[in-house]
Amino acid sequence: MDAMRSYQHVTPPLRIFSGENSLASLERELQRLGIERAVLFCGATLGQPGSPVDLIRSALGNRLAAVFTGVKAHSPVPAVEVATQALREVDADGAIAVGGGSAIVTARGASILLAEGREPADLSTRQDANGKMTSPRLEAPKIPQIIIPTTPTTAIVKAGTALLDPATKMRMAMFDPKTRAQSVFIHPALVGSAPEELIISASLNTLAMSIEGLMSRNGDPIADGQLIHALRLAFQRLGNRTELSDPAARADLVVAAMLCGQGTDHSGAGVTTVLGHAVGGHFGVENGVANAIMLPHALRFNAAHAEAGLAKIGAALGLPADDPAALLEAVIDALARLTTGLGVPSRLRDVGVAQEDFAKIAEHAMKDWFLRGNPRPVNNAAQLQQLLVGAW
Repeated sequence: MDAMRSYQHVTPPLRIFSGENSLASLERELQRLGIERAVLFCGATLGQPGSPVDLIRSALGNRLAAVFTGVKAHSPVPAVEVATQALREVDADGAIAVGGGSAIVTARGASILLAEGREPADLSTRQDANGKMTSPRLEAPKIPQIIIPTTPTTAIVKAGTALLDPATKMRMAMFDPKTRAQSVFIHPALVGSAPEELIISASLNTLAMSIEGLMSRNGDPIADGQLIHALRLAFQRLGNRTELSDPAARADLVVAAMLCGQGTDHSGAGVTTVLGHAVGGHFGVENGVANAIMLPHALRFNAAHAEAGLAKIGAALGLPADDPAALLEAVIDALARLTTGLGVPSRLRDVGVAQEDFAKIAEHAMKDWFLRGNPRPVNNAAQLQQLLVGAW
């Protein structure tokens, strides 16, 4: 008889509104959260008159204090510092992020800097001399966060906020559960507004993180359920590219991203994710594209240490799981057919990654929090460099 498994699974409160009439509940949510002076965060394109953001402006009424349109890709520190000042100028008591991961992270990051009053470097996760990762406790109260996504990003449900230091290309990760979204609105006009390539990239990130979460050393049965369905949804919707412009398909991909984000809160991820972060920070490559390139190599690297996780992936994709070696090849083949059909590059050289940067990329990746969940222990940067060589 198997021993009963011990685990803790805590799900933070979250209110989700989806559909054509979802924004009708927006003002009520602001009232519930006590928000009178909200700042809306988005990119320059979405901030222009005539964009779907006009629907949000209308729904907010006089509770909208300002619109910040300076969101930049990968949330660089200087842009987030400007966003912090935007919150300060109107004495904001709420943040509404409209867009993808960069808008969400910028809103969270600005809220943290506003409340804590310290430099990002003082608030970020760091590695001590023994290689242990520690996150400072961010005690100050934070303004509520509301998210209206345009792309299916796992950032929607996360408590981590990674800013990019433009000088070092390092990710500065701040962790604060008080910045988790209170409410999420999935509206067809907003999810329908993003370019298809962003939908694909973000959903490939969901797919890769779901796979890594299922293969992780951590996790629990509830997280497994979330990740299996996230993987199934992402794979099915991405496999029918002709329907990717359909808001219903995009809404499913948003749901997959949220399930993946919640599941990986408990499972963590692995080498695909950390190398994707490092490659993206150095070369401006979308995380999903970098992950898609690295994923087959990470699967081979980890397979012998995660046969149970590989079986869960097979179940999600409808693949036979009797022979682990055959299942590994079937999973890699299914992923290759998917990414080829989507026109996604398969080699690092195809996205401008230079071999001479491998040592720096691997060094930065060794400091990534997600590395702790990798099923096969990664003892040094040389192991990561070998993965990069294989993917080049």
